[in-house]
Amino acid sequence: MSGQGPVTGPDGLPRCPWGLESADRADYRAYHDTEWGSPVHGDDALYERICLEAFQSGLSWLTILRRREGFRAAFADFRIAKVAAFTEADEQRLLADPGIIRNRAKIEATIANASAAAELDPGELDELIWSYAPDGRPAPRTTADVPAITEESTALSRALKKRGFRFVGPTTAYALMQACGLVNDHLAGCHLRRAG
Repeated sequence: MSGQGPVTGPDGLPRCPWGLESADRADYRAYHDTEWGSPVHGDDALYERICLEAFQSGLSWLTILRRREGFRAAFADFRIAKVAAFTEADEQRLLADPGIIRNRAKIEATIANASAAAELDPGELDELIWSYAPDGRPAPRTTADVPAITEESTALSRALKKRGFRFVGPTTAYALMQACGLVNDHLAGCHLRRAG
């Protein structure tokens, strides 16, 4: 099955096809151009990405992007120590919050993941996640060349689950790796493709 290669946008720059701006998807272009695939470090920052990828499971990433500020407000800017201290009252507040995805299992996982992260030493979550960054592979030429799961994402998923994290299956772990720059899945020819 063949995939789609980079597409040139109205500004003359070639992008991964999902990163093109359209009237109803301007958020995608901004995310593609300024965040996706850029290295993310720091326990709180990585915890946020784990949570957002978990909330995205089964939904469009655009849905998550459009509610990102709502998620940040609801989950104390994803500060691990604060979310780990959430109570049953906080859970009820979150289930009633229209600014986020009100999925009980995902809300419970987000709080549990904060508790799991809080058990780690400072910097350990960052070190753990980045230890699964592969040495590199050829640039994907089309969307068909971009995997959904890799050996590294499967191993990262296992490592996170072993430490008590939830909603971190191999596909979610791979999306995390893409979003946080552990892998560079900008297509060959995309103006944001970096060496590596």
